Amino acid sequence: MKVSPWTERYHERTTSAEKALGRIKSGARIFIGTGCAEPQLLVRSLAETGQRLADTEIIHILSLGVAPYAEPRFKEHFRANSFFIGTSLRGAVGQGRADYTPIFLSDIPRLLRSGRFPLDVALIQLSPPDEHGYCSLGVSVDIVKTAAEVADVVIAEVNSQMPRTLGDSFIHANDIDLMVESNIPILEYVNPTPDELSRAIGRQVARLIGDGDTIEAGIGEIPDAVLKFLTDKKDLGIHTEMFTDGIIDLVESEVITNKKKTIHRGKIVASFCMGTRRLYKFVDNNPLIEFHPTEYVNDPNVIARNDNMVAINSAIQVDLTGQVCADSIGHRFYSGIGGQVDFIRGAARSRGGKPIIALPSTTGDGSVSRIVPHLDEGAGVVTTRGDVHYIVTEHGIAYLHGKTIRDRALALVNVADPKFRPWLLGLAKQLNYVPADQAEPRLRFAGYPEELERTVTLKNNLRVLLRPVKPTDETAMKDLFYSFSEDTIYHRFFGVLKSMPHTRLQHFVNVDYEDRMGIAAVVGEPGSEQIAALATYDLERSTNMAEVAIVIHDDWQNLGLGTELLRNLARVARERGVSGFTAEVLADNPRAMKILHKIGYPIESKMINGTYQVIVKF
Repeated sequence: MKVSPWTERYHERTTSAEKALGRIKSGARIFIGTGCAEPQLLVRSLAETGQRLADTEIIHILSLGVAPYAEPRFKEHFRANSFFIGTSLRGAVGQGRADYTPIFLSDIPRLLRSGRFPLDVALIQLSPPDEHGYCSLGVSVDIVKTAAEVADVVIAEVNSQMPRTLGDSFIHANDIDLMVESNIPILEYVNPTPDELSRAIGRQVARLIGDGDTIEAGIGEIPDAVLKFLTDKKDLGIHTEMFTDGIIDLVESEVITNKKKTIHRGKIVASFCMGTRRLYKFVDNNPLIEFHPTEYVNDPNVIARNDNMVAINSAIQVDLTGQVCADSIGHRFYSGIGGQVDFIRGAARSRGGKPIIALPSTTGDGSVSRIVPHLDEGAGVVTTRGDVHYIVTEHGIAYLHGKTIRDRALALVNVADPKFRPWLLGLAKQLNYVPADQAEPRLRFAGYPEELERTVTLKNNLRVLLRPVKPTDETAMKDLFYSFSEDTIYHRFFGVLKSMPHTRLQHFVNVDYEDRMGIAAVVGEPGSEQIAALATYDLERSTNMAEVAIVIHDDWQNLGLGTELLRNLARVARERGVSGFTAEVLADNPRAMKILHKIGYPIESKMINGTYQVIVKF
């Protein structure tokens, strides 16, 4: 049998790790493969033989394995430079023994190809070659493919345990200078089990994801928690920088089908993955999954070609104007820019896209708010206030894009931890972000009662969300008022009312969800919601009866909305121990009386001076 030329060269170039690394000279710049694809044998051997080297620079994105080259004993021999700081390098960067280069992930390949950042050596890990001589980059294509293409010398650890992944993920054996064979288990990454806080945030984020959306969800407890709340979705797609084991169950249950994607339909697209043996078996030779280099996967223009693209990223701090810090804690660098801005901007340009920043409202022990008046000194802005759209905490969703500083501040106060809201609002007033007369948050209730939300279908088959009113509804409430006909204003406010100033609007939207409750009927997506109707009650504790009022946009009258809204408000009142409703209704307002009669409770009324005095007993 004739032996192909590549096979001969492959055997000629196969050697020991020690001999291969002998090609490296002092002063060299060495690239090391990413994440779970880190060439462990080569890295260990580099450290063992590194005493002969001096002033050698180590380049990588994310190191999951050991990083002996960053240990103090090697400070004269190696200096690490990371585009994204992982756990193994965080201490060295903080102590000044290693460097951090802030850069958008999508820009790194361009930097490497430009010649301004030459690579002398690339240490990578590959699967064994197929019959045609092509090796797969396996679980990390990202910038590894580019590094292998531009480095002067490529040394590959050819590992029989590396999965053979598909897509633009191959390099021919002829393009490898030296090969070191190994049979070492691929590094594993196990996502921590999401705690209750992460699950609460994940539940909020999942509310923004619809059937057929394409999602980007990275590493960590929050992205993993989001995936656990998507089991009732249909035909989701994946276009993501990286993924973990969390997607497997959604693929197997046919939640993720990729059928509705507008590019790469039917395919999961990523640049690398990190996970367990289960994940590596799942991606091995699986035509469902395509791995592509970072310059493609993270290109905002490519991301934007996915309709309904949902990008989910994390943050360390968000200030009241919407600036997002995601790479540092004050002056201390913690992680990196990574692909956050790439995906935030890509999703923003996508038709129907949703760029999301998700974070806990406080630090782990609850003593420090992550929603802050201003970022800490030294904190870097990763996502600018002009790029930000959705901010999500366990307390809800704040939509900021296209909003004023006042609206942004109020929205962010509303999703902050309740105990920090008075402090945040007070400083927002000092900074003139909000009016000095802005009402203080009513804090008798711990937070927004999401459990009270209901979706109803009206006579015209339109679906409307009934939910508790929020302080951030002030603009929508103003729009509702100025849409009313004179007749609607007269019957709701018992007279002619020409204006609805800020001081009065606050009364309708700033409730405590106990003694004062408001349920709004809203239509539209978060960020562009409109209020179609509002029902409120005020409890008189001496009688345990609540005075009720309702107002409905003229275009939404006679559709059954008033009845649904008032029934829902009555249910909420009963659950809170209220004995009943009282109301005043003008004699020439039969529609209001009809609604009160239809909510299903005994009703008493008497006429006094042209006004019905109504009592509804639960």
